[in-house]
Amino acid sequence: MKVLRQIIEIDKEKCNGCGVCVPACEEGAIQIVNGKAEVVAEKYCDGLGACIGNCPEGAITIIEKVAEEFDPEAVDEYLHSGKSSKFPCSCSEMNAPKTQVSDISLLSHWPVQIKLINPSSSFLVNSDILILADCAAVAYPNLHNDFLKGKVVMMGCPKFDNKEEYFEKFKEIFSKNSIKSITILMMEVPCCSGLKSIVETAVKTVAVNIPISCKILSINGKIKN
Repeated sequence: MKVLRQIIEIDKEKCNGCGVCVPACEEGAIQIVNGKAEVVAEKYCDGLGACIGNCPEGAITIIEKVAEEFDPEAVDEYLHSGKSSKFPCSCSEMNAPKTQVSDISLLSHWPVQIKLINPSSSFLVNSDILILADCAAVAYPNLHNDFLKGKVVMMGCPKFDNKEEYFEKFKEIFSKNSIKSITILMMEVPCCSGLKSIVETAVKTVAVNIPISCKILSINGKIKN
């Protein structure tokens, strides 16, 4: 049933997809879809606007319009279904088997920042490379066991670092070192969107045949693809 009530509205032009509003919504009504925040269903939004103060771009406002009534029972069912980007404190995530996390580092080299790695470093020769977005390192709880083992890791952020420097660095690394494979692990937010393109363009430019795998993480640390 639709009624006249208060509900949040998200300005897609202002939204940068950072995802800060997602955990701020206790009802799980907001998700990142195609790099932008959106309300999953009107009945999940209570219209109180707890998410507003967390938006760094001022993209969220409260408006009054004819919308589905807020349905607390539907919210509870939605949160427990596992479809939401967050869970209530008694949810299946807390009751699920705990991921076994190793207490032994599998890092095999130093440095790890893309801009600091020497393309002539011996650890790059015949290596499998993990190109890791900075935020993914803290978003994914079992990074070492699931991704780092046996790989040379290169970390960076295409938003804050120089993309052209990345491109030139990758070209030199890929042309010099007989790289066996490349795995890209990055976040679903727009900040990361350029990373895959830079890597693929560098591989194509130096005309080498390197298999590339790209994994996308949601902001709650789950692999999406």
